Amino acid sequence: MKRGALLSVLACAFAAVIWAANGDDNLVPPRREVYGNGRIFDISHRYQPEMPEWESNDGIGQFLWLPKSMKNGSLANNSEMKFPTHTGTHVDAPGHVFDHYFHAGFDVDTLDLDILNGPAMLVDVPRDSNITAQVMKSLNIPRGVIRVLFRTLNTDRRLMFQKEWDSSYVGFTADGAKWLVENTDIKLVGIDYLSVASYDYLIPSHLVFLKDREIILVEGLKLDDVPAGLYSVHCLPLRLAGAEGSPIRCILIKN
Repeated sequence: MKRGALLSVLACAFAAVIWAANGDDNLVPPRREVYGNGRIFDISHRYQPEMPEWESNDGIGQFLWLPKSMKNGSLANNSEMKFPTHTGTHVDAPGHVFDHYFHAGFDVDTLDLDILNGPAMLVDVPRDSNITAQVMKSLNIPRGVIRVLFRTLNTDRRLMFQKEWDSSYVGFTADGAKWLVENTDIKLVGIDYLSVASYDYLIPSHLVFLKDREIILVEGLKLDDVPAGLYSVHCLPLRLAGAEGSPIRCILIKN
């Protein structure tokens, strides 16, 4: 037997012995949404085949494979994955809608972590409207607040838990985006579906937000069962050189 094959057999045998010794046949891993005795909220969606994908009725489908498996003789389990960078809870870089920014290198690796981490406000948007200029005025967000997460009808409808993409989601209209840029100090905009912009204003709203490279968009947030109020938000995208979007892990910590 070759040395590599022998090592694989021994590794599998060793793992089986450890498993049997520990009685691991009844292990159930915890999956939580809230940590730290109610202080920390995970506001990222769990990646799974049924999560929605842009303009698809079939969800993201299989995105995770196990090409190297200990059951098949590998020394360790090693997975591979593939899905669009704007899947699930994710962040947009300026190159998403500006081609000259894309080619100049304004990718997710250039986003300011100081903006992506710090004091934040979670607000509830009126449920009968997209986020228009009038809605933005009614929210009365004070100057000095630079990070706001907008909870909308998308959360009530649980759109991020449905496999089928839904174009009727709530988002910013162009005038709502323009009002925010011109009348607040907000630098991080978070929302609870796959796009911060409503479908009818998809590109115009993105252009308003990203044209000056000062605002970061975080999309697909999981905001159900989180009280409105003040928090510390912490969002970390992958350092994907050349990518205009990235999956992102976001948490809220009670102040």
